[in-house]
Amino acid sequence: MTLTNKQILLIISGGIAAYKSLELIRLLKKDGLTVRAILTRGGAEFVTPLSVSALCEHPVYTDLWSLKDESEMGHIRLSREADLILIVPCSANMITKMAQGVADDLASTCLLASRTPLAIAPAMNVEMWHNPSTQNNLNTLAGRGVHFIGPMVGDMACGETGMGRMIEAADIFAWIQNYFAQGNALTGKYILVTAGSTIEPLDPVRYLSNFSSGKQGYAIATALQQAGAHVTLISGKADLRAPPEVNFISVQTADEMNEAVMNSLRAKPYDVAICTAAVADFKPIKTSAQKIKKTDDDTLTITLTKNPDIVRGICASPHRPALVIGFAAETENLLDHARQKRERKQCDWMVANLVGQTDNHVFGRDENAATLITATHETTWPQCSKIQIAQKLVAEISNYFSKDKGLNNVKQFRT
Repeated sequence: MTLTNKQILLIISGGIAAYKSLELIRLLKKDGLTVRAILTRGGAEFVTPLSVSALCEHPVYTDLWSLKDESEMGHIRLSREADLILIVPCSANMITKMAQGVADDLASTCLLASRTPLAIAPAMNVEMWHNPSTQNNLNTLAGRGVHFIGPMVGDMACGETGMGRMIEAADIFAWIQNYFAQGNALTGKYILVTAGSTIEPLDPVRYLSNFSSGKQGYAIATALQQAGAHVTLISGKADLRAPPEVNFISVQTADEMNEAVMNSLRAKPYDVAICTAAVADFKPIKTSAQKIKKTDDDTLTITLTKNPDIVRGICASPHRPALVIGFAAETENLLDHARQKRERKQCDWMVANLVGQTDNHVFGRDENAATLITATHETTWPQCSKIQIAQKLVAEISNYFSKDKGLNNVKQFRT
């Protein structure tokens, strides 16, 4: 698709990856976009204003207090006339300023004054990416509707390797194409998401559960809301804040989650159900009313019984959504088990991810790697942030509901 007549405001912040922004400008201009650029003080240490303005064919803006810049195009107008604001690269410092609402230069002031959709391409050292402060700030921005393009795992200028490398300009360009192609495919769609872990009480102080954090499900709920869908999030145990503007239902046990899901399906017609929750397969037949005391016996026998299969129940329901997506968390034979699970539960798609491995313990982490399995094709998403996995899945769902109902009718970003 052509992006002619679309306007982009590109903010270039400090980082060695700033050189990739020049290639991105070239790709955008070649496809017919109008690109205006703000170059931060840090960004100007890596690329020159002359290079940026020559490629944009517009003056580059650098100074909040420049009378010339403000007379030509004030910072309010600069932020409001764009169809999309991109920050490429987006440094840890810029992410912090955005999350905290700091407005101490032209770039941050434009962002604070803007109502325009915003996408960022993070770039930083691996330890900076994993720092809890950075992750908290990223979650804050995700909750506000900011889109994330990357980062990816790779070698860095500092000599280290890990998550935090900015993705390539061609992949950012493909994401932009996909963003504008999706349009409002999910506007007005009702989507049900389950997330978190369920708990099955043994007595008043103990329970059976698992290590699921709920991060992937919450990221998916957020990305769906950003895409215009009406989202109901039914969550088990998760130490996370519910995304804004999402209908949030808190549950504990598998039975409670199953009841909440079925009640929701009966209450209104849903277009999609996405079951990311790690639901306990079994529960105690009997829950002790009092704390179970330690005895002289070396063993304790607890009899378990099966919990309801929520995904299979959704698929068999007379209120079945048009698209049902399950998640398969496996420790071995990932794809074979996931394919069998999709067929056994009769769901349309299955997202498979490997868990429990020493080098890839997905539960609780901020990254994931997954394979989307459908009846017609399989798509593997290499390790990236769970926010990215959510965006990739939402892109597939948007394509499903697009005019041609095709999964590959829009070029997908490859990271």
